[in-house]
Amino acid sequence: MRVILIVLILSITIFSCNSSKKDILDIQHQYTNELINETSPYLLQHAHNPVNWRAWNSETLQKAKEEKKLMVISIGYSACHWCHVMEKESFEDSTVAVTMNKHFVAVKVDREERPDVDQIYINAVQLMTGSAGWPLNVITLPDGRPVWGGTYFKKDAWINSLEKIEKIYQENPQKLIDYATQLEEGIKSMDLISVNTNELNFTNFPSDSIVEKWSDSFDYKYGGPNRSPKFMMPNNLEYLLRHGIQYNNEKLLNYVYVTLDQIAYGGVYDHVGGGFARYSTDSRWHVPHFEKMLYDNAQLVSLYSKAYQITKKPLYKEVVLETLEFIKRKMTNSEGAFYSSLDADSLTKEGELEEGAYYVFNKNELKLILEDDFSLFSEYYNINSYGKWEKENYVLIRRKSDILITDEFSISQIELEQKKKNWKNKLRAYRDNREKPRLDDKTLTSWNALMIKGYVEAFKTFQIQAYLTEALKNAQFIIENQLQSNGALNHNYKDGQSSINGYLEDYATLIDAFISLHEVTLDEKWIRLSKKLTDYTYENFYNQENSMFYFTSIKDEKLVARNFEYRDNVIAASNSIMAKNLFILSHHLDNEKYLNTSSKMLHNVRPEIETYPSGYSNWLDLTENYKNKYYEIVIVGKDANSKIKELNTSYLPNALVAGSSKESTKPLLKYRYIDDETLIYVCVNNSCKLPVSEASEALKLLNN
Repeated sequence: MRVILIVLILSITIFSCNSSKKDILDIQHQYTNELINETSPYLLQHAHNPVNWRAWNSETLQKAKEEKKLMVISIGYSACHWCHVMEKESFEDSTVAVTMNKHFVAVKVDREERPDVDQIYINAVQLMTGSAGWPLNVITLPDGRPVWGGTYFKKDAWINSLEKIEKIYQENPQKLIDYATQLEEGIKSMDLISVNTNELNFTNFPSDSIVEKWSDSFDYKYGGPNRSPKFMMPNNLEYLLRHGIQYNNEKLLNYVYVTLDQIAYGGVYDHVGGGFARYSTDSRWHVPHFEKMLYDNAQLVSLYSKAYQITKKPLYKEVVLETLEFIKRKMTNSEGAFYSSLDADSLTKEGELEEGAYYVFNKNELKLILEDDFSLFSEYYNINSYGKWEKENYVLIRRKSDILITDEFSISQIELEQKKKNWKNKLRAYRDNREKPRLDDKTLTSWNALMIKGYVEAFKTFQIQAYLTEALKNAQFIIENQLQSNGALNHNYKDGQSSINGYLEDYATLIDAFISLHEVTLDEKWIRLSKKLTDYTYENFYNQENSMFYFTSIKDEKLVARNFEYRDNVIAASNSIMAKNLFILSHHLDNEKYLNTSSKMLHNVRPEIETYPSGYSNWLDLTENYKNKYYEIVIVGKDANSKIKELNTSYLPNALVAGSSKESTKPLLKYRYIDDETLIYVCVNNSCKLPVSEASEALKLLNN
């Protein structure tokens, strides 16, 4: 076995990282493979490779079995820089294609469309090599069980690996079968979760000590973790913000605010066009991997909106407003659906595909564009050694607050704001004349739901009606195009087509989004829809033995393993979102089943929370709901919608908001409507204090 592993596992380096069908068809190509029939922009990018790529489907899997061929499964996504690199070096090469086409069934997978497939093979490569990323390249037996894998490979290493594995398969296939069997057991065990049989009790949960231990990994100078690269991790920061507020931890709050400030100052934030790149390659948030993902921007809009509720810091408002302008301008279609991502790469003047080419500037360009304002601009955005990147290019980064700049240059805040506006308009106009990054224009239900939530949080905070309008438009798009009459969801949408069943992430995030819509509209339909979706997940995703939800439905095809997603990552785990949904809905609907499930789910992951808190931050947030008072703020009366404004602009992490402007039979609202009065009830577990008539009075009751 040791010999096999040496042959099978190569040393690898992790590299993380739109083309429409019409555009592709309009050009004459030497090669065309079956991916031309797909809608995924990532798959379409490979439709004219000499490799005979096929999509992941039952026909492809059956072909491998019938022909008794190994499969090459290559997984990536449209905005992935190193995916493009490997395509150019290997998959566009005819000699590579000869080897792949002769001996393998080649399968391309868009990880964003098929997160279930991606997770299986990510886990496999993690087990084989200790690390994984994208592009993800795996060789499997004809039945899909993996035997070898890695991430990015140069051409010669790739060919060599293919030939070695094929030779083993021809000469001694049993070695691969035996290895696949062992690996399969490992994959099946990775995301399984045991029932916690200890006594269920959250009142003694050691939140403070967990956060204290976690804080050893904090970078107090630049924020985020004390390492590079740095990912923003919004759900981490949301929990730490809440913990800092509820436990009066000033040191922790200062860390959160430093992190938010430095991210907003850094090059990871697009100072010209708004919006955030996926992550920073360095420790000070300066040089990003330039792709822009919808899910990052959605969650960061929510986070900065909540931080503004507490701090009223103008910087946070600026970031939210500019990011939502970017979403509206670049990431939203006429139906109100949100696109998935913008590529990191774009064409240079020389016609070369280059990372960041669209976003960076050299000094001569900036002097030409900004003229007399260049001196002030260069101080503001560090057109100096601090802001220099490579090839004489600069990634804009801030170090000083607006107040320091106005003092240094003896100008008013109003003057500076006008200059900033002019700079951004000029630079955006200049930049828009460049070749633009490719757009991944597919729509994913889960990511759209996160964006609904982002818009709602921004509306609550800033009371800009257009934000609620966009949220409602997208929600209606999902209802009309992605939601079926029986409560089932589709995962993807493009060009009028939805081809993939929804995953737990789609249900969990959409339920969360619909609950948030109720909190700002008081329209009960959002609670009804949330319940409908919740009941569907019980029927099709729920595991009775451990009270957790599978990532895939019982209606989906069987993969190597059927696992549970419960560890929080850049996006919170679908099970942690679902557990919070059940907790909140149990209060809205007085549903004991929902509450019991939520508490059992939390109890199951409790042992792991204490050992790895950054991977369980959304679970930690739920823990606070059980550990401390959780309030129900109920507004009932004809003026309910007008009185909700003040409540929604306040930071209320330990409360839900419900209400109605008319008589209602919903448990929280029943028997509370009085003609010609609008009353606000502050309750804990349906035990309410005397009602008040003003939001300011209700807010005072939350901590009494």
